Amino acid sequence: MSDISRNGGSAGGPSGRIGIGLELDSVHMKILEVLRENGRISVSALAERVGISRANAYTRFEALRADGAIKRFTAEIDHVRTGLGITALIFVTVRQQMWKQFRAELARMPEVEYCAITTGQHDAMIQVRVADVAEVHTMVTDRLANIPAVKATETVFILDEVLRRPYVLPSDRDARTARPARRAPQEAPGDVPLGKMRFVGAAEGRAALRKDT
Repeated sequence: MSDISRNGGSAGGPSGRIGIGLELDSVHMKILEVLRENGRISVSALAERVGISRANAYTRFEALRADGAIKRFTAEIDHVRTGLGITALIFVTVRQQMWKQFRAELARMPEVEYCAITTGQHDAMIQVRVADVAEVHTMVTDRLANIPAVKATETVFILDEVLRRPYVLPSDRDARTARPARRAPQEAPGDVPLGKMRFVGAAEGRAALRKDT
């Protein structure tokens, strides 16, 4: 896999090692950008979008899958349409000697979409999707509260999901920093805004003096 990546990495840009040794270059990043927009795109269309041959696109795509850079493909759904219009974040304080029990109990809760161990005031953050607020209340007061490993909880309801990306890439940051700075509007000669100073070159000043004399 490393040979494939190195041989096809003439597009330049920073590279980084992942998985078992595949080197990600700018072409790999472009493939991941295109797949983020459409994970079901054909290899031919992918090759055209990235600007490489179909064989190269297929080889690189399979290398990304084999190396684990692409873990899996899944569908993104509308949770409101499926009847799960309420989303809440539950911050949990866990008794430190009972993490194993907490993980086991959490795995048996189908409402839990995501869980992460965090720093700060709480030990973990759980994201749940349910049909109504009453389900969140039941989950917190009846289920989580009865787990010996759970010491305390704090619940926050999500009112609107403003932004959700499938994933982010280093190239997103590079594209943002590469944008040219906006030029200040040109000022006409002699037009000096209030509160500003206009510096006149020596040659220009002498020419003006000659005209006055």
